[in-house]
Amino acid sequence: MSRRVAVIMGGPSVEREVSLVSGRAVEKALAELGYQVTSIDADHTLPAQIMDYKPDIVFNALHGRLGEDGCVQGLLEVLGIPYTHSGVLASALAMNKPAAKKLFAEAGLTCPEGRVMNFEAVMAGDGLTPPYVIKPLNEGSSVGVHIVLNGDNHQRFEDEPWPFGDDVLVEKYIPGREIQVAVMGERALGAIEIRPRGRFYDYETKYTEGKAEHFMPAPIHPESYAEALDIALCAHRTLGCRGVSRADLRYDDEAGEPGTFYLLEINTQPGMTPLSLVPEIAADTGMTFPDLVAWMVENASCDN
Repeated sequence: MSRRVAVIMGGPSVEREVSLVSGRAVEKALAELGYQVTSIDADHTLPAQIMDYKPDIVFNALHGRLGEDGCVQGLLEVLGIPYTHSGVLASALAMNKPAAKKLFAEAGLTCPEGRVMNFEAVMAGDGLTPPYVIKPLNEGSSVGVHIVLNGDNHQRFEDEPWPFGDDVLVEKYIPGREIQVAVMGERALGAIEIRPRGRFYDYETKYTEGKAEHFMPAPIHPESYAEALDIALCAHRTLGCRGVSRADLRYDDEAGEPGTFYLLEINTQPGMTPLSLVPEIAADTGMTFPDLVAWMVENASCDN
């Protein structure tokens, strides 16, 4: 008998629409593979919906808060239902950028210099010299990220609403290239370079056709390519991730190659949309999208 899989998608986060696209793609692939599959749009009735369907496995296709920060993972642990991607602690750590940076530093990984500041102090420009990057403490997909370069007005978005809390992470801006690495289990699959056509690889660029060029494999020095894979796998292990993750790196080669890598963050719930990078990287190894989805389902587990 085929196993019952519930694909959790949607939810209340600002990444809801992307999650729905990921979830529908996963649902379609699972049905083609012969699984009994249903989709669940995550809201306050989520526990009841899961218990009514009684799945053998949950595919977590949520992005952003609640679905990516350990909350849904904790629910599934209580229910004793195996689920895809990382567990409670790894998910919470990866979503909390300052906490993750501390652990990465202890593991010997290089991250951009940064500090947590009050948003109002940032708006006042307290002790800040461009270029720098302003990030919410716990959002994904570059939601809320602002880059302030030399000559910019650092207050150019002060009239916009800021729904991401009183504190922000302010990091030194790292020039160079956008390199992202997919990790599957205990193996780094490959590295891809993203060249955005706009200012940077923001939320709109990530999920809009034609906004960025993808180069797979990343056309960088062979030693640097191998280093990128090592960094991603080390970061994955450092946070205790499982299943699939994606490491976002900055590669500064302005002084020539081989350049210097800076680890920006780990994404424990990488997208599964037609423009998402993990499926593209996996495809370069010969793995189809259904193959990737099947591996994730068959390797689903609980923390305990």
